[in-house]
Amino acid sequence: MPDYEAIIGLETHIQLNTKTKIFCSCKADSWTDPPNTNICPVCTGLPGVLPVLNQLVIEKAALLAVAMQSDLQPVSYFDRKNYFYPDLPKGYQISQFDMPLALAGHLDLPMPEGYTRQVSIHKLHIEEDAGKTVNEKGKRLIDFNRCGVPLVEMVTGPDLRSAEEAAQYLIRLRQLLRWLGISEADMEKGHLRADANVSIRPRGADYFNPKTEIKNVNSVVSLRDAIKAEIDRQIKQVEAGGQIEAWTLDWDDNAGVLRKMRSKETEADYRYFREPDLLPIRIDEILREKILEELPELPLERRARFVEQYDLPDYDADILTGERNLSDYFESAVGSYDADPKRVSNWVMNDVLRMINERNVKADELRLTPEYLAEIIKLVDASTINTSTGKSLLEKVENTGQPPAEIVKAEGLGRVSDEDAIREVILEVIKSNPDQVATYRSGKTTIVGWFVGQVMKKSRGKADPQLTRSILEELLSE
Repeated sequence: MPDYEAIIGLETHIQLNTKTKIFCSCKADSWTDPPNTNICPVCTGLPGVLPVLNQLVIEKAALLAVAMQSDLQPVSYFDRKNYFYPDLPKGYQISQFDMPLALAGHLDLPMPEGYTRQVSIHKLHIEEDAGKTVNEKGKRLIDFNRCGVPLVEMVTGPDLRSAEEAAQYLIRLRQLLRWLGISEADMEKGHLRADANVSIRPRGADYFNPKTEIKNVNSVVSLRDAIKAEIDRQIKQVEAGGQIEAWTLDWDDNAGVLRKMRSKETEADYRYFREPDLLPIRIDEILREKILEELPELPLERRARFVEQYDLPDYDADILTGERNLSDYFESAVGSYDADPKRVSNWVMNDVLRMINERNVKADELRLTPEYLAEIIKLVDASTINTSTGKSLLEKVENTGQPPAEIVKAEGLGRVSDEDAIREVILEVIKSNPDQVATYRSGKTTIVGWFVGQVMKKSRGKADPQLTRSILEELLSE
């Protein structure tokens, strides 16, 4: 029995986060709006109207192309892609075909197993979205709100070899889109959609077999599960003596099964021709320079720098570069702390991230600024407050927006290091717990930790733990 390998390519559709649509002034992101409330004669394809190109769509798409190391074309054209579905009111989609905005490029995928898969990009083009159909009570309803929403479509080469690699590609692409600030990339809202082309062949072969296309996956998990299911199906069919046919398949997420939709279309089926109502897109040197100036340090580059510059483990660097604003927050905190970056990393990953997730905010929206975080860590380092008080201080600063030092002073949160004051509290604890004292003196000295806890509780966490333990051992041994 031959050993098979999967050959996978992805077609991703990325909704750009412009305020208006690609060819008209209607609101672009209408996820929560009632059906058919953000439409006009242009995006619903009424006769006699003309599209007007949104310049920001070109700039955002070009920024993505540069980040993907694609070749921005000096001249590209719009084309009409002809097909007939109820959610496409014009009977065609304005897209790009043989002369797209950008060609080639790649995205590197560092895999958890330790290797890096480079995924090539065949082309990157811009187009308008179609509407949405909903089946409700036996009727097929159409919402045109999404018509004309600006999209970037990127087509990869057949470079992915497993469902997990495909999932990692989508994760890294989503990270990049948010990092660049060109898309929200929320798959549940349709900001990022992916179709997967899947085929199999004997491992080591250099030819391609017929492929199937999987549609309607709305999460990374769904993509992974759908591809796994299709790989398994194809292997079973081939081993049973069957042939793989080029079908378009629908993924039913609830049932976890693939169903045939239709035979797969070819480019000839769409009868492309030049869009006569739009001028060519020209990327001159002025626009190219503007786009290059806007290109930030990219996630994988920053991840590598964090490992090198701050001596962080790969795991820390990966978490801290997951979102650009979190990455900026960490680096600002390191600059204000001016000491061990790993210590800042621990506080950010364990405490700041928890706060971000609980409050459903972004790092740059916190009132706990990077400077305030660094100040709290310094207060702990100087033994002005203990770690427990430092953790609670994070919440106090976030709730009030006040500087940490002011809260410590106003609430008397500073650590008590005065030996006489701590001794007085300890004597009260010993006097109140004669049974535990007897247990300690009978030889079970590990109970000293319980006494330390009681003293910390009574002092509201302000007693110096090491000094407390030392005095306790002295008094309990008398």
